[in-house]
Amino acid sequence: MRTLLLSLGCCLSVFLSAQERSLKALKIDVPVKIDGQLDEAIWKQASAAEDFILNSPKFGDPASQRSVVKVLYSDQAIYVGAYLYDDPSLVRKQLTSRDGEQRNDVDYFSVFFDTYNDDQNGFQFLVTSRNVQSDGRLLPNLNSQFGPPSDYSWDAVWESKVQMQKDGWTVEMKIPYSALRFSQKEIQDWGVNFQRYSRRNNESSFWNKIDPNQNGFVNQFGNLQEIKNIIPPLRLSFLPYVTAGTRIVPYANRETKTEFLRNGGMDLKYGINESFTLDATLIPDFGQVISDNVVLNLSPFEVQFQENRPFFTEGIELFNKAGLFYSRRVGNTPAGYNAVRNMVNNNPNLNIISNPGITQLYNASKFSGRNKKKLGIGVFNAIGAPMHAVIEDKTTGKQTRIETEPLANYNIFVLDQALANRSSITFTNANVWRSGGSRNSNVSSMDVNLFDRNNRTNFKWSGRFSHITGRENYNGFTNVLSYGKVSGRIQYLFQNVIESDRYDPNDLGFLQAPNEITTTARVSYNQFTPTKKFLSYNYSLTLIPTYLYKPNAYSNFVIQTRAFWFFKNFWDLSVNFNWQPDWQRDYFDLRTPGRMIRKTPYWYASAGGSSDSRKKYFFRFNVGFAESPIPNDPFIVTTIGQRYRFNEHFSLDIETRRDRDNGQFGYAYRDTNGEPIAGRRKITNFTTLINGVYNFTPRMNLTLRTRHYWSKVQYVSFFDVTPDGWLTPRPFTPGRDQNFNAFNLDMFYTWDFKYGSRFIIGWKNWLGTDFPISGTSHKNYVDNLRQVFQQPLGNEITFRLIYFIDYLTLQKKRKEI
Repeated sequence: MRTLLLSLGCCLSVFLSAQERSLKALKIDVPVKIDGQLDEAIWKQASAAEDFILNSPKFGDPASQRSVVKVLYSDQAIYVGAYLYDDPSLVRKQLTSRDGEQRNDVDYFSVFFDTYNDDQNGFQFLVTSRNVQSDGRLLPNLNSQFGPPSDYSWDAVWESKVQMQKDGWTVEMKIPYSALRFSQKEIQDWGVNFQRYSRRNNESSFWNKIDPNQNGFVNQFGNLQEIKNIIPPLRLSFLPYVTAGTRIVPYANRETKTEFLRNGGMDLKYGINESFTLDATLIPDFGQVISDNVVLNLSPFEVQFQENRPFFTEGIELFNKAGLFYSRRVGNTPAGYNAVRNMVNNNPNLNIISNPGITQLYNASKFSGRNKKKLGIGVFNAIGAPMHAVIEDKTTGKQTRIETEPLANYNIFVLDQALANRSSITFTNANVWRSGGSRNSNVSSMDVNLFDRNNRTNFKWSGRFSHITGRENYNGFTNVLSYGKVSGRIQYLFQNVIESDRYDPNDLGFLQAPNEITTTARVSYNQFTPTKKFLSYNYSLTLIPTYLYKPNAYSNFVIQTRAFWFFKNFWDLSVNFNWQPDWQRDYFDLRTPGRMIRKTPYWYASAGGSSDSRKKYFFRFNVGFAESPIPNDPFIVTTIGQRYRFNEHFSLDIETRRDRDNGQFGYAYRDTNGEPIAGRRKITNFTTLINGVYNFTPRMNLTLRTRHYWSKVQYVSFFDVTPDGWLTPRPFTPGRDQNFNAFNLDMFYTWDFKYGSRFIIGWKNWLGTDFPISGTSHKNYVDNLRQVFQQPLGNEITFRLIYFIDYLTLQKKRKEI
């Protein structure tokens, strides 16, 4: 009996140690040379992290290859050395761009730090087998089933080197404290984990096991112990930049305009103390960003675009925790831009001298961090310059200056208290002030996020209040309640969202439409570990009834089902089925308060999947079909994507999507009495997207992205809409068809010639909106595409130099002189 108890005790001890491992960091006084060799004697004295455990494809098994990781630290930086044993001829070594290791043929090693030990926030630093760096901020309360929940838009300045050895490959990393945030303590204990990824067998392993059955990622780290008496250095760096180039823009009613581009500014990063950092950008220029995916929008809702500007993508997770920060509001297209264009296009006697399409910012700044009591504080502020258009009367030569956007101040304030068991409570305030008193807004939110001690269930509550002043004065609110089981095979969620009719966060946030009550009930079965046929699979059922808030009225009911299978050959397949069994009462499409349009019941089935991404040739697909009781009303969508890796330097990805709706009903126009008129229309959309990248070296690449989008709208019939939403036929009105083309080509040559410093050459080519293509004369896709290249295209070429200056390095050089 005693022997049995001892055995059980040993097993329990092993199990607990596997749950949360510990590693001691060794302090050094002399810096380690970063050459990837790990041959300094100090590395042999450090404690080792070994015995990695698989996360996938077969959770819980020991890793197939041995990994040994050691950690050193000094007063300036933390050092990580990893010996990754393997047959070096089998290590995958494709070159990628920074943060581009995903789905590429390359092995990599990652280290993760939870410097506040709050089980929610952290940092990731990754190095591939070709010494390409990747880094990210770990986002709280996200599941890790498909990898670390990192925001890779965040970039830090750190050093790394990789060397191939006769029995594997080695990594050496130096991460300065300027790249981290931590509280001031005599003895630091950090959360830590290490990951190794072997591409040839899609094997991901961690030092401290990451259980896919458990919700969260940072909460499953081990401990890095006894970091003693570290004194964070002064964290002050500058990123001055200069930009030069030329832009050629064709206009429909006058000659092509050539504009010479020249700008200069600076980004500043200042560590106010060990926990908080100030990021500021002075006279920012966001010209070298990828073009937006513009579409023909027939809905009553605004299109939401992805943020591509680095200052607004790096480290904004705290500011957007309440969902009140849509950064594209800052520096957006001036509100009066299109009004000026339309005025000139409708008057042949007018000419545009200037009409800026982007609001210039005077400056923008972010203050963020977390103190030793785990209180996160964030302050964001940006000032937008007043923008003006200048138009000229061709007859008199008189020029008129028109304000298209007033001086504006955008501000966000966040307090986020991390609690035990990954829980948190967050207060957020977003406000916008505009000169002239035309419109000001203030939106506040309180968010409570609670997990139980066993990390099984989650409760959330959010209360938000908006206050709009200026030409209009009104208030609104949102209330969100949710409860769910978030870990284990069977998971469920119950959520209720109430949005009042006057809730309006859109001066700095994004909401397509308020005045709704939406309830969501979801249950899922999740198999995260391999079976005889699958690596993993899951099934889910979701019910979504929707009501209008004011007046309280039924709107819609949708049933959604989904199945996903991940096969042992690393292919995947998902099947979706949506069913709207009743007529929808759409209260938004007619753009008329109090009016609704009834939309037909339907069912929609789709299937999508992808092949083994380890192969040179990789493809993905999605096909869908929808039908309703109305005759001749199918909807068909087909998407095919293909990627081919020609060699370790060059890869090309081509995706095409075609969707055709044979009988869409919706708002068409207003008659002379202001009544909304509905129409039935046939819509065909076709999108071609090409992405190519050539990596010359780990720090030099050429990227190309080109997109052509064609949308053709043909009206079949028109209807009056009765007060209860039914459609009654009316005489056909010709001339309402639409044909819209968008074309963008973005090409960037990027050379990171020094850590943190970069030289970029950018070329943009696009089809201007002043040159529509006739859908009557050019009815098919090939004709439309041919016409795109026969129209005048805009061109822009820019050269940008960004130079990283670290104050401590500069000070050291001055002392040496």
